[in-house]
Amino acid sequence: MKNQSITNNIDWSCVIIYSVLVLLGWLNIYSSSLSSMEGTSEKQFIFIALTIPLIFVVLFVDGKFYEKYASIIFGISLLSLIGLFAFGKTIAGQRCWYGFGSFTLQPSEFAKAATALALAKYLSDTQINLKYTNRQIQALAIVFLPVLLILPQPDPGSALIYSAFFLVLYREGLPSWYIWTGFSAILLFVLTLILQPQYVILLALLVIVFVYYKSRLADRNIVLSGILFTLITGFVLSVNYVFTHVFKQHHRDRFNILLGKTVDMKGIGYNTNQSEIAIGSGGFFGKGFLEGTQTKGGFVPEQHTDYIFTTVGEEWGFLGSLIVITLFVVLLLRIIYLAERQKTKFSRVYGYCVAGILFIHFFVNIAMVVGIFPTIGVPLPFFSYGGSGLWGFTILLFIFLKMDANKVNEW
Repeated sequence: MKNQSITNNIDWSCVIIYSVLVLLGWLNIYSSSLSSMEGTSEKQFIFIALTIPLIFVVLFVDGKFYEKYASIIFGISLLSLIGLFAFGKTIAGQRCWYGFGSFTLQPSEFAKAATALALAKYLSDTQINLKYTNRQIQALAIVFLPVLLILPQPDPGSALIYSAFFLVLYREGLPSWYIWTGFSAILLFVLTLILQPQYVILLALLVIVFVYYKSRLADRNIVLSGILFTLITGFVLSVNYVFTHVFKQHHRDRFNILLGKTVDMKGIGYNTNQSEIAIGSGGFFGKGFLEGTQTKGGFVPEQHTDYIFTTVGEEWGFLGSLIVITLFVVLLLRIIYLAERQKTKFSRVYGYCVAGILFIHFFVNIAMVVGIFPTIGVPLPFFSYGGSGLWGFTILLFIFLKMDANKVNEW
């Protein structure tokens, strides 16, 4: 009787949007792999079929299980990431998978849900107040532990997704200077790559002086302003060293192409260039299903995975792309709405984690495909080929839908 009530209380609008996105994703995988990746759509169909029993398992597990065992789930997830260094399978220079014959499993896709559970568990403790430094450090440690294990694989794309948790932490009381510091560091880094360091330092000095004199007299602190200027100067002067000696060559190439400092249509910029051509050729209504010339010709590498949105743009055009984007936006807004109406802090925080993770994936992938973000290897949720990604996103979403359905039993 309990399971029946949970099924009745499930948010069917999210389930329907999820199902439509998965179906549309499979159609695009079918189209993009028809000429050059035989068997890919069949494999994805099997992955999709296996999500059905997976969803039933997630929904029929008691709702309190995810909160009670969040720390254990997180610990198992970390162990699975550590195990890659000894038992992982290397593909295209990345040691991100466990190999089981012809089948591979990528634990980082499941670590996102595990981290979301662990962070929700920690923040739901009544004693936790993110105004205190020690609590901030503990919360950030939960986020950065998997990142430190993912980066050396190397998988910067998956590591980037964990920035979504900063939005959640900010929502739950993390001081805003963390967010501003991150945005400022990114801005200073990019400006230093475009301009000479001395001009960036001068610009920073002018901004600091302007803020100093615009502040209330009681808030002015010349010592703090001097320290801030010193830190900014040191950071700006270190950018070129980091860019030259820490970044790998293909990372430098991608930034140089994005910033217009290098034009390489046949080398490192080939993917983005072909992606833009494919999307642009779709026009308003698209060329039609299975009629994309760029897709048929196999001009866009990895089109069934990270660049799957190019198939949407070419074959379905601007109108089809807008429909897909709208579906994602509606799903995100619905998750946020559901998160706000949760009766427990654990469920609410987890819901925001789900929305944040899906948003970063969605935003970065499409920005990458249209050429306004460096190519970094971030899949489009429910669209990109791969069993691990599909199952990871499915588990992430349906754990929250289970929590939402169970709220009728919460007090």
